Formats: sequence, structure tokens, C-alpha cells
Amino acid sequence: MWQALHEELRDRNFVVIAVALDKSAEDARPWIEKAAPTYPVLIDTQHVLPDLYNIVNVPTALWIDERGRIVRPNDVVFGTDTFKHITNLESAKPLAAVRAWVRGETAGFAPAETRALQTLPTALDQQARAEFGLAEWLARHGKRDAAERHFVRAGELAPHDFTIRRGSMPIRGIDPMGPQFREMLQTWVGGGRPYYRPLPDTRG
Repeated sequence: MWQALHEELRDRNFVVIAVALDKSAEDARPWIEKAAPTYPVLIDTQHVLPDLYNIVNVPTALWIDERGRIVRPNDVVFGTDTFKHITNLESAKPLAAVRAWVRGETAGFAPAETRALQTLPTALDQQARAEFGLAEWLARHGKRDAAERHFVRAGELAPHDFTIRRGSMPIRGIDPMGPQFREMLQTWVGGGRPYYRPLPDTRG
């Protein structure tokens, strides 16, 4: 879908830039090669993007205009309806919103609106990110027991941040789609908390 959208709108100076949050470039390579995109695909092995934009789950999209200004902050956007039975979110409405913005039919959010909708990290969120970064460094240097303690602590400090909780799983040798993830998700959602928090006007 992203390739089709890129091709549809590229004559209007629109570019899709995809970022994979993966343990290594080799983990992301098969997916990228299979998709064969003509737009840029970056691989963020150190979770720089979540740090910069306070991204707590994927898939997340940001709209950035030609001046480099965020005109729509972090929002849930699926390219297809593959997971609609789990998320209750449709892909059509957010994608239609992108098209309308690129074509000039609607405007992005004003700066004040963007600031109001952008979730900023708390002190605990920032500490969790530091714990995650330390854990990732320890894991890369073979100190798995120490890394595990810091991965667990990061998840405790920011339980809503699934780029930390789920993102740590491949590094720890855990299947991010396996039973531990499903148990974590069931516990979270079972407590009445949403796994995804789309902005109100793109809810499917």
C-alpha cells in the first residue's frame, strides 16, 4: 500500500519514508527486499526515532511538511486491514486523510493543535528510554543477564511503551509475536487500556 501511495502522490512532491525498528539490518532486510520499495527505507537499530518523537507503538505515522514542520503528530496508520479484527481500526480513513492533505484539499494541524496532540515523554518515560538504551548496549556486548534486568526495568517504568516492551523481545531472544507477547497484550488490554491510541479524527 505504501508503495502504491508513494507512486500515486510523488508528482505532488510527496515522499514516503519508512523506518524499521529492528535488532539489526539483516532482520529487516527480507521484508524490505520482498516489498521492493522505491521510497527510502531506514533501519533504526538503536531506537533513535522513538526517542526523538516519543513513539510508543508501531505502526505510527507522522506528517512532516516541506519546511520540516510536523503537521500531524504520532498517529496509528495501517496500510491494510489485515489486523482489523484485532485493532478495530480501518486503513481507509487515515490514508484518505493523507491523500487530501497532499492534494491541498485539507490542511495539516496548526502548530498549536499539533502541540496539543503531541504526547510528550514524562520523566519516567525518559528514564525508561535510558534503561532500554543501556540494556541494548549490554546485550550487544554479550552481557545478557545485566541487559535483561534493565530491559525489565524499562518496561516497568513505561508499561504503555510497546517499542520498549515488545521491541526488546527480539534482542532478548523472545518471539515478538509469540506467547509472551500475547500474554502481555492480553494483560494490558484486559485492564481496560487500549493497545493503540489513534488521534480522534482518524479512528476507523
